[in-house]
Amino acid sequence: MTGVTGVTRILPRSFLYVPGNRPDLFAKGAAGPADALVLDLEDAVPVPERAAARREVIAWLGGRTPGATGPEVWVRVSPDFLAEDLGAAVRPGVQGLFIAKCSAEHLDAASQMMSALEEERGTSRLDVVGLVETAAAVRDLARIAAHPRLTTLGIGEVDLLGDLRMTRSPRTAAAVDALRTQVVMHCSAAGRAAPVAPTSTDFRDLAAFEDSTHHLLDLGFRSRTAIHPSQIDVIHTATSPSPETLAQAQEIVDQFSRAKGGITLDAQGRLIDAAVVREAVETLARRR
Repeated sequence: MTGVTGVTRILPRSFLYVPGNRPDLFAKGAAGPADALVLDLEDAVPVPERAAARREVIAWLGGRTPGATGPEVWVRVSPDFLAEDLGAAVRPGVQGLFIAKCSAEHLDAASQMMSALEEERGTSRLDVVGLVETAAAVRDLARIAAHPRLTTLGIGEVDLLGDLRMTRSPRTAAAVDALRTQVVMHCSAAGRAAPVAPTSTDFRDLAAFEDSTHHLLDLGFRSRTAIHPSQIDVIHTATSPSPETLAQAQEIVDQFSRAKGGITLDAQGRLIDAAVVREAVETLARRR
């Protein structure tokens, strides 16, 4: 079915950022409800503390039991310290990387270094989420999304809006959504996984976070980053399909299978094509 529908990697619903210089929070985050833990070597860590943060990440990863249960472990790396960060991050037990302020050139450089480290250390091929955080990245979205090392894109909206000199307000909401839609469109056109939605730094207003999560899902995102554990349950509730949605998706997949590639209709008489089936398969993959 995957080959027919073009379904790609289904990413975790939630990614919880934990500062790399806070090793006291690593185990706590790994024991929490997030689908993925992101050890952050970028903005959450002051530059003078980043070398120490890398050592903390290396030590924690090295101390984990191989095949340990719990959330996927990811690392956010900085393009300004790419070699150093990748040296710390590309290790057994790490599922993927977030590349901050991503560009096609950064992906080229990271890809070469990652391939060498993966071979040297015997790790599997890591996933890569490129964070769109600059005007140049928006301009080059087609090139970035087509990069063979990329799994999907995400957005660092605080940095992106700052680079664009945009203020977040009700008056600019449509413009922000237009930027988000470009990311969704280029991911889809390049056959990438659904993109990762940006988080909100206001972790106390969970009602607003819930509303924005539903809005981002409507725009085509299927995962979201978080900076506080309280945001995780909100993300999971919003992104987990309802029983009714799952039943409809299963019926579409079953109908398509019975048709053996021929023309088929859903229960409402609508044509079931490859895009519809892909959405149904992705929906079923998000079942929890």
